[in-house]
Parts: sequence; C-alpha cells; structure tokens
Amino acid sequence: MKENKKLLLMTAAFLGCFYLPVEMLPFRNPVFEALALVRWYARKHVLLCLVPAFFIAGAISVFVSQASVIKYFGAKANKFLAYSVASVSGTILAVCSCTVLPLFSGIYKRGAGLGPATTFLYSGPAINVLAIIMTARILGWQLGLARAVGAIVFSIVIGFLMHLIFLKEERARHANSDFQSGEEKEARPLWKNAFYFASMVFILVFANLGKPQAGDTGIWPLIFNFKWYITSIFLIILVVMIVRWFKKNELKDWSQASWGFAKQIMPLLLAGVIVAGLLLGRPGHEGLIPSWIIEKAVGGNSLPANFFASIVGAFMYFATLTEIPILQGLIGAGMGKGPALALLLAGPALSLPNMLVIRGVIGTKKTVVYVGLVVIMATISGILFGYIVN
Repeated sequence: MKENKKLLLMTAAFLGCFYLPVEMLPFRNPVFEALALVRWYARKHVLLCLVPAFFIAGAISVFVSQASVIKYFGAKANKFLAYSVASVSGTILAVCSCTVLPLFSGIYKRGAGLGPATTFLYSGPAINVLAIIMTARILGWQLGLARAVGAIVFSIVIGFLMHLIFLKEERARHANSDFQSGEEKEARPLWKNAFYFASMVFILVFANLGKPQAGDTGIWPLIFNFKWYITSIFLIILVVMIVRWFKKNELKDWSQASWGFAKQIMPLLLAGVIVAGLLLGRPGHEGLIPSWIIEKAVGGNSLPANFFASIVGAFMYFATLTEIPILQGLIGAGMGKGPALALLLAGPALSLPNMLVIRGVIGTKKTVVYVGLVVIMATISGILFGYIVN
C-alpha cells in the first residue's frame, strides 16, 4: 500500500508538471522560466525517454546475469573490450544526459567496474550519430569532426582515469560485495534476451527520433514520417515476446526493479530541472544569469572563455540535439570555436539534474571527480581546437 501511495504521488506530480498552466501566469521572470522548463521536460522527456529507460534499466537488473556484466564490464574484465563497447554505446542510444542515468545505474549495480560504467555514462548522450551529423552540417565539418573524435576519446580517458583514481575503493567494493562471477543458468537462450532488449532499445530510439531539418532529402525524412508505425511494430513485437517467453514472477520482478529506478531518479531529476531553469532559463529565454553575460564571456579562445563554456554546458540541461541551435545563436553572437567545442563536449553529457542522480548512485566524491574531469578536459580540448582552427 505504501508503494501505491508513492506511485500515486509521483503520478500526480508528473500530471501537475505536464498540465502546468504557465501561459496564465502574470509574471515573466526566472521563476516562470523554471516552471516552463519543468513543464517542457515533463511533456517531451518523461513518457518517451525516461519511462522506456526505466524499463530497460529494470530489465538489465533482472534479466542480465550478474556474471555477464562482470565478465564484460567488471573489474577483471578485458579492459580493451570493456572500454571499446562502452565508448561507442551512444551510437545506438540517442539519449540525453538524464535518460542514460537509469541504464548507468543498472549496469553499475550489477557489478560493472567504475571505469567502464562512467565511460558508458559519458558516451551514451555524447556520441550521438545524428547530433554529430547535424553539428557538422549546421556548425561546420570541423566542429562535427572534433566533436566525434573528442567524445570517443573523452569517454575512454575519463573512464580510465576514474578507474585509476578510485582503484582501491573499487577493489574493496568488489571484494566485499556479493557479485557473482561464476556462470549462471539463463532462463532463456541468449538470442531471446537479445531480441527482447533490442526491441526496447528500438522503441526508445524511434519514439524520440528528431525532426529533420527543413529541406532535408533522403531516407531520414522518410523514417521520421513513419517513426510511430515503426515504434508500434517494435512495441507489438515486445508484447508478443513478453506474453510468450516470460513468467509472471519474472514480470513482477521486472516491474519492481523499474519502479525502484523511477523512485530513485525522478524526484532528483525534476528538482534539478527546476533549478537549471531558474538559473539559466530555457533556450532563448532569460534565467537569473542573463544570456548576454554568457555571450560576452565565451568570445575568443582564452582559458577563461573555454572554462566558462565548459561550466555553463555542464550545469545547463540540453535535450538531445537542442545544443546545436543554441550554439548556432551563440556563435552568431561572437562565441569562439574553441568555447563552442568545450560546450559541446561538456553540455550534452552533463547537467545539474544528471549530477544529482549520479551522486545518489556513486556518491559525492566520485561525482565531483567525474564532473571535474569532464570540465577540465572540455576546457583543454576547446583551447587546442581554437588554436588549430585559427
């Protein structure tokens, strides 16, 4: 009964955010921007992004054997394989910095090493093929190429540094835990689990497919026009697999695990979105920090400009692909190419809501180090790129 009350409260809070009548508010200030941003987030990202991600994370924690996670991502796993797979995960998952969190939490709690887990955490939202293509088309091939190379290198370097910095703690974590590295008997053949997970990933990807740019030709506009048909097909396939392959107790465990992730993550995310909207506003709108300050601070290619771009990018929330039109406006207002890359490397992978949830999973110390590594590396990369293109 207690869990039902929590579900009702969360549902009521979501509906309150979804139907928040911000147009009727008589004021236009940072408080308005915070409320407007949280309504936009509830409408655009909860049902289509987070809910599927919660179910995928729950499925990982229930149906992916702990032995498999430890074999491929654990402390004793082949480092080349672990970091290689984790670093390119974003090419499959076109997710934002918040949608990746349940997936990160799922593999980490199943025994994945801190290094591969944080590599996956960064790469999930950062190495988005569509975002990189759009960056190259709209902001120039140099920024597009630099973003692609930088994101892959970033994810591996940051993950490996996190592994080295917290090596002692990670060894203690695996030594004192009940992670099982032996073989576990699978309830279903591997190919069935693969189809099951693939269907959920495709639902997540196609349901959140971004609208093509005006004038685009080729297969992408065609896929977008049929995205709900494609999503429906994968949803039907998923339902058929669930009915035919899964037992009632497995579905109960799956739903409970998914609910556990939702309880842990949703309140922190909504609180973080409100704070981000209060401070920075929505794209094209003012928060407590005026946009002219940001535009003035990121001109040129100085260390302060690149560092400021990294910090702003790290704390501001970017939905997938929204960073590109924002940067287009900033570059038009005088932003340097170096700070632009710094923001691209720090922004999509981090946000204030993202940080709050990461802290709940790996603790304050590791979160501060992770955020610090992203900001420092983004700053250095921006400076180097600025010198190269200039």
